[in-house]
Amino acid sequence: MEFKAYLAEKIAGALREAFDASVDGIPGFLETPPNPEMGDFAFPCFRLSKALRMAPPAIAGKLSERIAPDPVIERVECVGGYLNFFLHKTGYAQSIVERVLEQGERYGSSDEGQGRVICIDYSSINIAKRFHIGHLSTTMIGNALYKIYEHLGYKCVGINHLGDWGTQFGKMIAAYRKWGSPEQVEQGGVNALTELYVRFHKEAETDPALEDEGRLWFKKIEDGDPEALRIFNKFKEITLKDAQRVYDMLGVQFDSYAGESFYNDKMQPVIDELREKGLLKESQGAYVVDLEDEGMPPCLILKKDGATLYATRDLAAAFYRKKTYDFYKDLYVVAYQQDLHFRQWFKVVEKMGYDWAKDLEHVAFGMVSYEGRALSTREGYVVYLDELLTRAVEKAREIIEEKSPNLADKDKVARQVGIGAVVFFDLFNNRIKDIDFRWERVLNFDGETGPYVQYTHARCCSVLAKAGELSAAPDYAALDNAQAQEVVRSLERFPELVREACQRNEPSLLTRFTVELASNFNRYYYENRILTEDAAASAARVNLTAATASCLRTALGLIGVEAPEKM
Repeated sequence: MEFKAYLAEKIAGALREAFDASVDGIPGFLETPPNPEMGDFAFPCFRLSKALRMAPPAIAGKLSERIAPDPVIERVECVGGYLNFFLHKTGYAQSIVERVLEQGERYGSSDEGQGRVICIDYSSINIAKRFHIGHLSTTMIGNALYKIYEHLGYKCVGINHLGDWGTQFGKMIAAYRKWGSPEQVEQGGVNALTELYVRFHKEAETDPALEDEGRLWFKKIEDGDPEALRIFNKFKEITLKDAQRVYDMLGVQFDSYAGESFYNDKMQPVIDELREKGLLKESQGAYVVDLEDEGMPPCLILKKDGATLYATRDLAAAFYRKKTYDFYKDLYVVAYQQDLHFRQWFKVVEKMGYDWAKDLEHVAFGMVSYEGRALSTREGYVVYLDELLTRAVEKAREIIEEKSPNLADKDKVARQVGIGAVVFFDLFNNRIKDIDFRWERVLNFDGETGPYVQYTHARCCSVLAKAGELSAAPDYAALDNAQAQEVVRSLERFPELVREACQRNEPSLLTRFTVELASNFNRYYYENRILTEDAAASAARVNLTAATASCLRTALGLIGVEAPEKM
């Protein structure tokens, strides 16, 4: 039963009877009180005060007179301007637990997104550079959003918009032809490419002609020179091979790797349209779209030398995606420092007269530091993601050896716990907040961490294994206690939280939910014996445990974290 919908219907009926009035959106007004003693749901009457010309407590009193107890509602109380609903605990628990068990991994899902496409631009690594910790948030936020939208019936297109365009690639080719070899880059991978790039800049300090050579080779890439493209594509192949190891560790996949270079031949039509619509203005030899009336600097489209920029390529990519996928939304999971860039070119699309400009959304996130120190490529302080994940797995393995030396399949569990801990930590706080990665927090088995939630799931699985098959029909009166009801309330909230996480593009809502559910279950576990001589009561408690395990597994899966059955 959808309890909010049921209560909303009762409130609507009472409004008609008492005031001959109707209100839209009642289910959205219903709240979950912070304290269970205040009821299971509360309806604030303050919203009705102006329309009904009556004080909220008086409205609540009149409504309560017209809502009688029934098989669902045990009683209704007025407190201040609130109408508090108390449900029959047994029926409430049975309804929620059985719904979770019946729907399994589809619990919290819906078909609201059916027929709608969501493009999600995330990770977007740079060619010829190693995957570092700074790419973790964009990768995992994007991955989680893909899973959340998909859970709600949307068709998702995950796009890794590769950074594979610019003069630096001409410099890379020049360095490779001067000092590199196929064997060197094949064996050394991305590290070898980075070394060549560093050497180029060092040599260019005393030989400025190298810069011209780099520009020449990039021009050859632009013009489709066979040799330039062959070497350039080899660099991409090496980078993606290196990145794929990390993606495999994280369990991340993409539907498209169309990067900046893919749009090289797709920018001119956009530039021509901007000219035709009178939006492209000359400014000191360059061409811009004036955004002064929007309170923003001009959006630079073409440099003085005719070269394109990020905005030009992003515009071309947006038009391509709209034409190819006809998206309902196009999300860009990019750090908050790029906020102005996105606001500028989104506004350009709007000025071009396209109403789908409103469907372009910048999903911003904060910066990552490591052990209290900001990362800096120039200062040589970079934490590579594959090394971080490997270390997390090793640390998890050490903890398992210490706490569960007889655990089967230790390597698999260490991988699930180590990598899950990193992902969970990254997605725990509101995405716009900066993150300071610290090991003592990440791999802690107590508190608001991935290992804590995973351990709770494993505890549930252990109880279920011990219980085996129970033949007695469950007596849900056994769940009529404060601890059990807290677990049930958490389970009931999950579908609403999935929708909210989708609406706000905020995976942290689900990450934090798993901690709430795990904490509530652990309190229940410590205060109540699950398996007793009362077979019917045991069956109800086992069902609550199974529902908790199922919901934890689903929620963790939506944020890209695995749920081990043993730890």
